[in-house]
This record gives sequence, structure tokens and C-alpha cells, in this order.
Amino acid sequence: MRGFKLALAQLSVTSSVTENLAAAANAIRKAAQAGANIVALPECFNSPYGTNYFKDYAEEIPGPSTSALSEAAKENGVYVIGGSIPEKSGQQLFNTSTVYNPEGTLVATHRKVHLFDIDVPGKIRFQESEVLTGGDSLTVVETEWCKIGVGICYDIRFPELAMLCAAQGCELLCYPGAFNMTTGPAHWELLQRARALDNQVRVLRAKNSDFERVVLVSIRFQTNAG
Repeated sequence: MRGFKLALAQLSVTSSVTENLAAAANAIRKAAQAGANIVALPECFNSPYGTNYFKDYAEEIPGPSTSALSEAAKENGVYVIGGSIPEKSGQQLFNTSTVYNPEGTLVATHRKVHLFDIDVPGKIRFQESEVLTGGDSLTVVETEWCKIGVGICYDIRFPELAMLCAAQGCELLCYPGAFNMTTGPAHWELLQRARALDNQVRVLRAKNSDFERVVLVSIRFQTNAG
């Protein structure tokens, strides 16, 4: 039996990058003290989420936010799935998740593949593609317990990404998110269950909220006898 503990950090994001990084570091520390081996943060954990914010808050990698994640991973001896940040690369902006091992080494980078474009008349209009560029790569993280497929929020709506991760041996999928309150209540849990059922894997998500908490999940995999 292979087992580990993964913590989902729910954060209340402000307009201050300094405050957001401090909150993330505190959540990682609390999770590690509670016995977590892996800590996952929400989408855009370091800044407000919105097309009007991405350019102003975008950072290159490495940069202040990713350096803080690396340091927190090393200080606490845990893997960190760093939610996401607005990333600046040349003239392009991406919605990017970085993953660190317990030594603080960057082991994976995922650029959100499926950009969130929605237009529900009278309720919500949001077009990530007006500002961001989509990624084009599958992201698989190898740990001593299992392979983890990483996506970001809207990526979960597209079953092919999960299927490809499962085909590469992933037993856990993690999708940091920032679901809205128009479609979110109807789809948040449903999509997680769908991807888990489709591929017979575990699916976990962390999102921002008005209040902060760390949820610890124990995960065990049956080891097949040779």
C-alpha cells in the first residue's frame, strides 16, 4: 500500500502580492506541520483573477512568486503544486502553474491549455483569450508515491487532457481553480467526479475563497502483487 497526505490550501487573495505570498507560505507551513507531503495552492494565488489584472501582475519565471514557492517547499520539505500565476514570457502572457520538490527544485511547469472564454448573457462575460496565450503541453509530475497530472481550472472540462495523463500512468490529477459563481456551483464537483470516473483516478482541486483554510487528504493506492 502506497500512501501520502496532500493538502489543499484555500486562500483569500488580495491586491497585494506581498500579502498573498505570505498567506501562501503560511498555508504551506501549516500543511507541512499537519503532516502533508504535497501542498496544492489555488489558481492565481498571488494576484486577483481577471483579464484586467493579468498584465499588471505578470512575472517572469523565476520571479518573486515562484522564488517564494521554491523557498517554502525547501523550508518545509514538501512538494508544492503552486496553483498558478500570471506569467510573462517575452511579449506573451500565460496562466502558469509551477511545481517544486522538497528540495525546492522546479520539477514541472504547466501553462493553462484551455483558456476560459464564456459569455452568458446577463450573467457573465469573461474572455481569457483576449489577454492570455494558451499552453500546448501535457504536464506530468513524478513523485515517490505516484505520477500526478497537473491542469488549471478550465482544463478540467476537456476529458482528453485527463485521458492523456492517465495513459501516461497518472493516478492523481490536480486542477488548481478559480471557478465563478455562475457556472461553478453546478459544475465544480460534477467535473471532478466525471474525470475521476472516466479515468479511474483521484481528482483534487484547490480554489480561492473569502476565507482561508487547509484541508488535508489521505491518499492510498493498492500495490499490486507481482
